[in-house]
Amino acid sequence: MIFGRKKREQAEIVEDFDDAVDNDAAPEETDVVDAVADAELAAQAWDDAFDREEGPFDITEVDLEADEDEVKRLDLGSLVVTPFPQMTMQLQVNRETNVVQSILVGDGESALEVAVFAGPAKSSMVSEIRSEIVASTAQQRGQAQVIEGPFGAELRRAIPVKDPEGKPATHLSRTWLVGGPGWVLRGVLLGKATFEPGNEDAQVALQEFFANIVVRRGTTPAAPGSLLPMTVPQAEG
Repeated sequence: MIFGRKKREQAEIVEDFDDAVDNDAAPEETDVVDAVADAELAAQAWDDAFDREEGPFDITEVDLEADEDEVKRLDLGSLVVTPFPQMTMQLQVNRETNVVQSILVGDGESALEVAVFAGPAKSSMVSEIRSEIVASTAQQRGQAQVIEGPFGAELRRAIPVKDPEGKPATHLSRTWLVGGPGWVLRGVLLGKATFEPGNEDAQVALQEFFANIVVRRGTTPAAPGSLLPMTVPQAEG
C-alpha cells in the first residue's frame, strides 16, 4: 500500500513577494521580533488542527513488512521513502564528514528538499524551528508569510539574491514542518510548485511523497535540533 493523504484546501498567498522584498533596507531588531511573533500567532491554530493520521509517519505507526504490502521503497536509515514515477533524487552530502544530510527529490519541474532533525520526546520543536527560519529570513531582508498548508502551517519565503549576471532577483520557497515522537521532518519546496502555489498538479506528487515518508528516529542520543544523518538508500519491499 501507499500511504495516501486527503486533499486539503490551501489558502492563497496574499502578497506579491517580488514587490515585497526590499534589497536596500536593513532590518531593525524589533522588526525581526515582530515578524516572528506575527508568524507564530497565525501558525499555532493550523498546527493544532493538523494530525499525522495520513502521514508523515513514525516507524512504530506502520507495518512495512506486511504480506500484502508490495510497494518498493528506499531505506535511507533515518527515513524510508516511497519513489513515484519519473522521480529523481540527489543526496546532499557533507563533504567534510561524508554524511548524507538531506535528499533533493524532483519531478522535472519542482523539487523538494527533505531533512529530519532530532526533537524532544514529549513535545514539539516545530514552532521553535519555524521562528528561527522567520528570523533568518527577516535578517536577510526577505519576507516570510505563514498560511494554512497541507501539513499544518506552511511557511512561504522570498529572499533577495543576485542572479548569475549579478542582477537583483528573488528566491522563493515553501517550507513544511511536521513533528513526531523525537523528531522534526522538514520539507522545502522549490520550482514550479512554489511559483504557482495554487496549481495542485504542480505539487501533488511531491506532497504525497512527503506524506508517505516514514521516520526511523532510532535510539542513538541526539541533541534536539541536531540533524539526523541518512545513509545511502537500499531498496525495500
